[in-house]
Amino acid sequence: MQPLDTKSPKIVVIGGGTGSFALLSSLKDYTQNITALVNMADDGGSTGQLRDELGVLPPGDVRQCLVALSRSPRVRDLFNYRFDQGSLKGHAFGNLFLTALEKMTGDFGNATELAGQVLNIVGRVEPITHDKVTLVMESSDGKVTEGEFHIGHADFGKHTHPTIRLKPHASINPVAKEAIEIADIIAPGNLYGSIAPALVVGGVADAIKATKAKKVYVCNLVTKPGQTDGFTVSDYADEIERFLSGAKLDVVLYNSEKPSDELIDRYAHDGEFPVGWDESVLAGAHYNAKGCDLVAGKISEKPDASDAIASTRAFIRHDSDAVARQLMRIYYA
Repeated sequence: MQPLDTKSPKIVVIGGGTGSFALLSSLKDYTQNITALVNMADDGGSTGQLRDELGVLPPGDVRQCLVALSRSPRVRDLFNYRFDQGSLKGHAFGNLFLTALEKMTGDFGNATELAGQVLNIVGRVEPITHDKVTLVMESSDGKVTEGEFHIGHADFGKHTHPTIRLKPHASINPVAKEAIEIADIIAPGNLYGSIAPALVVGGVADAIKATKAKKVYVCNLVTKPGQTDGFTVSDYADEIERFLSGAKLDVVLYNSEKPSDELIDRYAHDGEFPVGWDESVLAGAHYNAKGCDLVAGKISEKPDASDAIASTRAFIRHDSDAVARQLMRIYYA
């Protein structure tokens, strides 16, 4: 892995999944000091099967972050290769590789570091915790839902702003804590599926509160049916701060440009709508709300059908290079 360069920005990206993958893929063109902190609550698809059968920590989001930071295209393709038949159908090679390394070394952190060496990554990837956890959501009516996959597909109905916790209690990975403490910018991504499971790890909110880094939230592009219907930019920011338990955001980046009619039609068909904003609310916010053109101009390709989880994800994507450029502007401002 590339050693830290003290002259370039130290950026920490918290979360995992496709949002982190896209942002990290572009950030590596601007700085070598990248740390991806990945939530450890993923339990769907290939990752969930490996967790259940072998008792390992979830490799899927870690694999995506490693691949995003890789400088070896052929090895990157290998780690993303997904078997489409036989007993390994649905499994990504990289998930199996990380699982084998964890079993061999007895430590998922070491497994991630070794995989980073194989992939020749820029920066580093770290699990936010080494504890084996299950994501738990409790709605205002007392209903409890367990598992990140089930929560990600749940309909909250009228019971928005759920309580999110981990079972059992998890403690922050000391390496992740150190990365937050020395960061120049912290840039979280998605809400309930990726960010919340990371922020509710014991010690994460305290580390973010204590750091002198700029806390940047890159707001979602569209609402999620049954969970964030009607949410505006400030609603998303409020939820992030709720999970931060007192830590305050410094900057909220949001898309202020109207997507193409083609994209809007696709969103509406799936019950997703572009996230709006109230100028007066944002003007009075304690954070700097920065609107700019952040949406990719074309619909992303349908993912591999052998990936049962990815095939259900939205087509809309941030323009990762535009987001990376904005983060650099925030750093140098």
